[in-house]
This record gives sequence, structure tokens and C-alpha cells, in this order.
Amino acid sequence: MAITHEGPAPADRPQSTSSIWNDARFRGNVAQIVVVAVVALVLGAMVWNAQENLSNQRIASGFGFLNQTAGFGLNQTLIPYSESSSYGRALLVAILNTLLVAVVGIVFATILGFLVGVGRLSKNWMVRKVCTVYVEVTRNLPLLFHILFWYLAVLAAMPAARNSYSIFGEVFLNNRGVYIPRIVFGEGSLVGFIALAIAVVGVVVLNKWATVRREKTGQQFPAFWTSVALLIGLPLVGFALVGFPLTIETPVLKGFNFVGGSRLLPEFAALVVALSIYTGGFIAEIVRAGINAVSYGQSEAAASLGLKSGLSTRLVVIPQAMRVMIPPLTSQYLNLTKNSSLAAFIGYPELVQVFAGTTLNQTGQAIEIIAITMGCYLVISLATSLFMNWYNRRVALIER
Repeated sequence: MAITHEGPAPADRPQSTSSIWNDARFRGNVAQIVVVAVVALVLGAMVWNAQENLSNQRIASGFGFLNQTAGFGLNQTLIPYSESSSYGRALLVAILNTLLVAVVGIVFATILGFLVGVGRLSKNWMVRKVCTVYVEVTRNLPLLFHILFWYLAVLAAMPAARNSYSIFGEVFLNNRGVYIPRIVFGEGSLVGFIALAIAVVGVVVLNKWATVRREKTGQQFPAFWTSVALLIGLPLVGFALVGFPLTIETPVLKGFNFVGGSRLLPEFAALVVALSIYTGGFIAEIVRAGINAVSYGQSEAAASLGLKSGLSTRLVVIPQAMRVMIPPLTSQYLNLTKNSSLAAFIGYPELVQVFAGTTLNQTGQAIEIIAITMGCYLVISLATSLFMNWYNRRVALIER
């Protein structure tokens, strides 16, 4: 006997609520909508609250203050700046000062870290222990302590200008900073700079050619010393053609201070030294770990081919170790750049001290200034990451 069903067909029946909530995709969509709504509500509340507070305090919003006169001076500027300059100009000066500290610090920290990292693997007991002590001491002390130590205990303890420490009578150290000779370029110096640019291009081409030649023939070309000769010799020839329009301005003590030459602020020197030594300790461990990650068989294979220890390290071990070292090195470079904000404690005119400090106190426009400061650090960090990621892909091991 056939079984008959009463009521509407299954397709026409209304879908129950419980069956909808049993759908994982539906629940996921609802959860995302709820999260977006909550975030929008929170942001809206924050904006409304900020507008109310600014209105109550009679503080104008917007970025028009960047065109107003700053009214304060800066003791280090890489571009022309005076008290009559605008807040926008002060922001540019602060960004350049931050970039200067970051670039110089990264260069010194990398050199120091590589030397100490290789030294930790040295067969010489004394070298290995000295490097170990350096790494343990620097890594376990706060960075702010490093900065204050070099600024207050070392540079501030230097003698006055009249009793400056002298290096070969050309470089002078005192409690006002470091005074070094300055090269003044005269008319016709453009020829020398063009020769320098040609030398740089020549070095790049030469190194690529030497690499291809070594891979094809196995013969080593002295590319390093040839590059050094090009970088020094070619500009000298260029300047010689126009009669060496160069003069060296040496700092000379006149009265109570030095005149002439270039001056490195004690704040800048303390910050660079502290950042380099502190970050160099971390880079040393990255270098040591990267070298240890390369199989010892690679060194044995290089030795069996007749390569000396130095060439084996430079041509076989380090290139392979770089693939391990670059990602953590990127993090250390980013940390060094962001840690430069601690310079506000010793008064160096970098981004936080100038813009998020003095400018914020004078204008009161906290939201705009903090947003700009965050944006500047974000752009610098992203640019550093993009460059290091590009270099990482360039040296990455290509497998079949």
C-alpha cells in the first residue's frame, strides 16, 4: 500500500530558525557583521568624544597648524631652518634627523654585530670570551641605560673646550661635542662628483662581471681591491682635472669655543653609540646562529677545493648564512629605528622630541600630531621591510 504525505512539499516548507543557525557559513557572516558594527560604534564614539573635548577646550582641529610659525629653534638641522619656519618645516627636520640616526646606527650596529658574531666562533679563547661578555652585558641592560650612560657618564664628563682631547690635532672632543675637519667644495667640483658617480656604476658592473666569471671559470678576480681603487682613484682624477677645488676647514679654538669644521652634537654621538652597541649585541647572536646553521660539510668541501679559511667564510659560509640571518636582521633594524625615539630623554631633536613633544605642547592638537607621528614611523618601517624583503628574495636559495 502506498504511503501518502499530507501538507506542503518539503521545498515549500518554511525553513526553521534552528536550521539557519546550524549553518556555519551563516554564523560566520553574522559574526563579521557584528564585529564591524561594534568597531564602527567604538570609533564613532571616540571621534565624537574627541570633537567634544576639542570644542570645550576651544582647540581647532585639522592640519592647518602645519603652516603656522613654529617659533622655536633646533640645534641640529640638515636643511635650512629658523625660528620663523613653520611647524611643517620642523616636522621635516625631525624626520631627517630620525633617518640620520637610524641609517648611521644601522651601519655601525651591522659592522659591530658581524665582527662580534664571527668573534664568538673564533678558535682564539680570549677573543671568544671577550665577545661573549660583550653580548651578555649589552643584551641584558636596558637601552635607556645605555643612552644615559654614554650621554651623562661619558660625554658630559668630557673636559671644557679649552682642555679638549685632541686626535692628531685635527679632531677634538669636549663636553660640547666632537669637532671634525670639513671639506669645502669649490667651483668645478661637479666634475669630481660626476667621476664618483661613474666609479659607483663601474663598481656595480665590475662585481657582476666578476661573479659571472667566477661561476663559469672558478677563477677569483680581486673585485674588492679593484672597487676600492676605482672609488678613490677616479674621483681624484676628476678633481685633478679641474685643479683640486677642495679645501679642508679644520676646527680652531677661538675664545671659549671652536670655530670652523663640523660639529657632532653630544646628544647625537651618545644616541648613535648607544644604539649601535645595544643592537650590535643582538645582531652578533643572529650572525652566530646563521653561521652555525650552515653545515660544517660546506666548509670541508670548500677546503677540499683549496679555498683558504677567509675565502671559505666569505664565499661559501656567509652567503648561505645570510638566508637565515636576513629576516631577524630586519626586525633589529626596525627596532633600532623605533628605539631612536628614546632620544627625547637627552634632548636630541628627532621626531618624537620635536613633533610629538614641543609642537604638541605648543599647539595642543594631540590627535593630528600623534596620527602624523605614527604615520611617519609606519612609513619608515614599511620602507625598511620592503627593502629587506626584496634583498631576502634576491639571496634566497632557488630550488627546483
